[in-house]
Amino acid sequence: MKIVISPAKSINLEKKIPTEKSSLPFFLDDAVVINSNLKKKSPLDLSSIMNISSKLSDLNWRRNQEFKIPFNKNNARPAIYAFDGDVYSGIDSYSLNQNKIDIIQERLFIISGLYGLLKPLDLIQPYRLEMGTKFEFNSYKNLYEFWTEKITEKIVSECKPDELLINLASNEYFSAINLGKIKSEIITPKFLDFKNGKLKMISFYAKKARGLMVRFLIDNNITKLEGILKFNLEGYSYSESETNNLNQPVFVR
Repeated sequence: MKIVISPAKSINLEKKIPTEKSSLPFFLDDAVVINSNLKKKSPLDLSSIMNISSKLSDLNWRRNQEFKIPFNKNNARPAIYAFDGDVYSGIDSYSLNQNKIDIIQERLFIISGLYGLLKPLDLIQPYRLEMGTKFEFNSYKNLYEFWTEKITEKIVSECKPDELLINLASNEYFSAINLGKIKSEIITPKFLDFKNGKLKMISFYAKKARGLMVRFLIDNNITKLEGILKFNLEGYSYSESETNNLNQPVFVR
């Protein structure tokens, strides 16, 4: 089983990292190319391109200027301990048993606008660059044009033909994969909550649930669909009646 998730906009550099293990991104050379183009953008440019406040554009301008290689433990941080959003709250990597770190490193991928595809222990430097950003550089119209072939080929090479590919990423990031080339069966869990008497996908809860699902799959060493359907964290349970397609199992609470 392989799992894909999105990155987070927020970065946390303060918490103590509970492991000495780390790795380098597959596409670090490509990240350097993208960064070299980002460095040319002023804070005002970044604010316009990314639709962010002047405070955030100033912060990310500084990050772009400070980006440097080689990456090491003094200037970079493992991705799973750097991203700090709702999905990562669900994963709660800081409480992950040490004997599960090698498993999550082998099974989990994070799709990234700057780094392309990351493993959990890949060192990253702080950045902000969403995959859907309207960013033209060199001969590329956008990041999808730059990354799709590279990301897809890497996932194909990492997945065995009989392995499941669990999609817990947002549409923005999963769209960076050319699904026509994926040989694995793709499972896309959906998470719904009751609100005002109706089942709805509530973004905040769904994002955390994706992280909870990652943690459940890793903690229980699950590799088959029947194991996925046993997901039961924080009140969620599989709903056969709400599921129309087993490749898109629905979990409700």
